[in-house]
Amino acid sequence: MMTKSTLMEMNNVGIVVASLDKAISFFKEIGLTLEGRGRVEGEWAGRVTGLGDQSVEVAMMVTPDGHSRLELSQFITPPVVSDHRTAPVNALGYLRVMFRVDHLDELLPRLLKHGAEMVGEVVNYENIYRLCYIRGPEGLLIGLAEQLGTKTQQDVLENPENERL
Repeated sequence: MMTKSTLMEMNNVGIVVASLDKAISFFKEIGLTLEGRGRVEGEWAGRVTGLGDQSVEVAMMVTPDGHSRLELSQFITPPVVSDHRTAPVNALGYLRVMFRVDHLDELLPRLLKHGAEMVGEVVNYENIYRLCYIRGPEGLLIGLAEQLGTKTQQDVLENPENERL
């Protein structure tokens, strides 16, 4: 009898970029740490991705708690064939990566100096978070949320009949 598979953890989210150096610099400014950088290439890698013989430079960025990672990839070969970076927020597929941060008002000017652009404005969501969307390097959509108290979005989802927080 076969043992049923069990999900252990979410390992990472992958993002393809045109400039690995710019993306690393931007995500470091948010607070991620470069965990490692290297090249993944050869026929074996193409068997996984379905792209055939490939060469990709990869950087793994990790959050301060060590639990979440972004895998940034810059394809050398084969060339990039599609570009979804400027798709609007309601486009199908990859939407955005959201980070919980502290001191949003201090972080935003630093990110703007790295080429980020505001998508809309900073808003107060249910007195739980102050949040905004920015376009980071190469137009990547990034969400930033500053928690305002001890309540989280999960509190609202678990108790939708409760009065709004």
